[in-house]
Amino acid sequence: MKRALTIAGSDSGGGAGIQADLKTFQELNVFGMSALTAVTAQNTLGVHGVYPMTQEAVAKQIQAVGEDIGVDALKTGMLFNAEIIETVAENITAFKWENVVIDPVMIAKGGASLLLQEAIAALKKYLLPLAKVITPNIPEAEVLTNMTIQTNDDKQEAAKKLHDLGVQNIVIKGGHDEDLSQSSDLLFDGKEFYTFTSKRINTKNTHGTGCTFSAAITAELAKGASVYDAVATAKAFIQAAIEDDLKLGKGHGPTNHWAYQKMKELTRL
Repeated sequence: MKRALTIAGSDSGGGAGIQADLKTFQELNVFGMSALTAVTAQNTLGVHGVYPMTQEAVAKQIQAVGEDIGVDALKTGMLFNAEIIETVAENITAFKWENVVIDPVMIAKGGASLLLQEAIAALKKYLLPLAKVITPNIPEAEVLTNMTIQTNDDKQEAAKKLHDLGVQNIVIKGGHDEDLSQSSDLLFDGKEFYTFTSKRINTKNTHGTGCTFSAAITAELAKGASVYDAVATAKAFIQAAIEDDLKLGKGHGPTNHWAYQKMKELTRL
């Protein structure tokens, strides 16, 4: 049994954060564990409160998991402040974990800030050099690289800049692409560029897509997949989750975490 750890915030609405991560881990047949960085009061209409954990609380959770159960791969999501980022980086280094996926969560779907401005420098200094994979969307990549991204060439330039910061593999997601017919995710492994393209689904119910996508990559890395294969599976997983709409809530609803396995079962039939 392979083991995956999520270090992220809790979403009371169940669509994003550790709830989305644990559902994804389960669906991809790895044992999921969590270390909470913050509790949010959240639903499909937005974030109504953010309550960060202390550095000690975050460290104790990570250490409890690492010293007993063990970790084959981990992902980070909402880290909120510089102190938590430093604590997470220190513990990743101490345990010598290598399958590290960084989802640089900055802004919720409704616009609420999930990462303090002063924490961005800490993210780049302490955490990015430890990342096997980073999965920013276009606005997040723009913040991390201090550049505007409008074209595929811009994506490639941003990926190179993130690689220069120490990240081994960069996936710049295409959810914010201007192309209304498709969404293209760009993977850069330091040498080659690869594109993963899918049909764009016209829906507002995309809450937690970034969390789910990065969690799927993490689960596959835990099982020994290559980065390319992990991203390919994650792309198929999130595409199925968006297409099989649950239509929950009055705002940006969650994706369907069991849609991928349901699709695979129908394909076998």
